[in-house]
Amino acid sequence: MMRTDPLPDEPLLPVFSSSNHDAEWEAMTIKGILDASDIPAMVVGPSVLPSLEFQVQVPEHDLERAQQVIDAARAAGPSAAVEAEAQGEADAGVD
Repeated sequence: MMRTDPLPDEPLLPVFSSSNHDAEWEAMTIKGILDASDIPAMVVGPSVLPSLEFQVQVPEHDLERAQQVIDAARAAGPSAAVEAEAQGEADAGVD
């Protein structure tokens, strides 16, 4: 897959948001999944007040694909994430 950067005036839309106690961790996990799928994403949230909402935002044109990637990752569960990370490291030649 080829990375599709946002257009100059394209808005970034939230594909995930949460104010749960583990929101920052979940947002960073989702960003990692999207990055691995060549979908540009950014985490937006407070660094001082962790009780506020965290979001992962993607370019508008990638919103539907990003949601599909997240849904597939959630359906596959944690073991699939471990396998995908190991495959990515193998592809990158990481020992």
